[in-house]
Amino acid sequence: MRIRFVRLVMPKKHAFAISRGVSTESKALFVLAEEDGLTGFGEFSVGTADPLTPEEARRDLEALLADGIEGWSIAEVYAEMRRRGLPGATMAALDIALWDLAAKKAGMTLHTMLGLPSRQPPTSITIGINPPEVVRERVPELLATGCRYLKIKLGSKDGLEADRASFEASRQAAKPFGAGLRVDANGGWTLAGALEMLPWLAERGVEYVEQPLPRGAEDQLPELFAKRPLPIFLDESVRFSEDVPKVADRCDGVNLKLMKCGGIQEAMRIVAVARAHGLQTMIGCMSESSVGIAAGVAIGSLFDHIDLDAHLNLNPDPGEGLSLVDGVVTAREVPGHGAVLREEFLRG
Repeated sequence: MRIRFVRLVMPKKHAFAISRGVSTESKALFVLAEEDGLTGFGEFSVGTADPLTPEEARRDLEALLADGIEGWSIAEVYAEMRRRGLPGATMAALDIALWDLAAKKAGMTLHTMLGLPSRQPPTSITIGINPPEVVRERVPELLATGCRYLKIKLGSKDGLEADRASFEASRQAAKPFGAGLRVDANGGWTLAGALEMLPWLAERGVEYVEQPLPRGAEDQLPELFAKRPLPIFLDESVRFSEDVPKVADRCDGVNLKLMKCGGIQEAMRIVAVARAHGLQTMIGCMSESSVGIAAGVAIGSLFDHIDLDAHLNLNPDPGEGLSLVDGVVTAREVPGHGAVLREEFLRG
């Protein structure tokens, strides 16, 4: 097996702002696992304000490959990457490529090889933190894609009044589309702020709130959980399956990301542990192209909620193989996860 790398900078159609910062592009590293005339595609892509670089990811993976993984199972490769303490997005790039290659060698779609159906819930589409005038213009553009749910980023550094103004602009702009509303604070609120915002949002029809408090403030969650008027999902507070039991008594569900947990098998472990604790599940994304998103789609049937929309904000998306059908992100029914890096981007 040969492993090669393609580094790309992926500009975004619209600058994307969350509580931790603003991004106008995504720096990605694509991993291509080649064997027997077949190629498995994986992707490294990190979130807003994450300092990890594609160069660091490539260095860590080249060191792993230099020590030799020939003949190893995908599970053994993942375990070794965890042992070395590699970042989630770095692990995911190789893990996804290996799963895609394995499914292609088997002549099966990845979801079929994993024993999963292709059906999944519709995805939400995300509006970042923006002033109301920008929100009123952008929300109709987002929902014109056919997405049925709008995720509204809150946690503005300008405070709760700015959050309320942005939310109200989003809600009014989404009304003609009949879209469901979801909120993600990305840890941007204090406990007092969250206690104030959750009832206000519940009165306005929000389905759930993600990560109301920062990672590291999990000890404050029990009070918020006891008084919650709507479900709370945790994202940044949960990276791996072993994190789930620590917060299972203070949330309604967990949001995993392949770029956070390191790949497909750990994602499936997180789902299993969450279900064992009676929690709901969600899958989200960082700033991936269609390649990374396709891997999430392959396991999409495991989740109650889907947030796989990052590729829709790329200009251009260097990957191909996905479509949006009645609000559902759908992959081609071909061997593998269904997405590839387009020919013109293969040279980096």
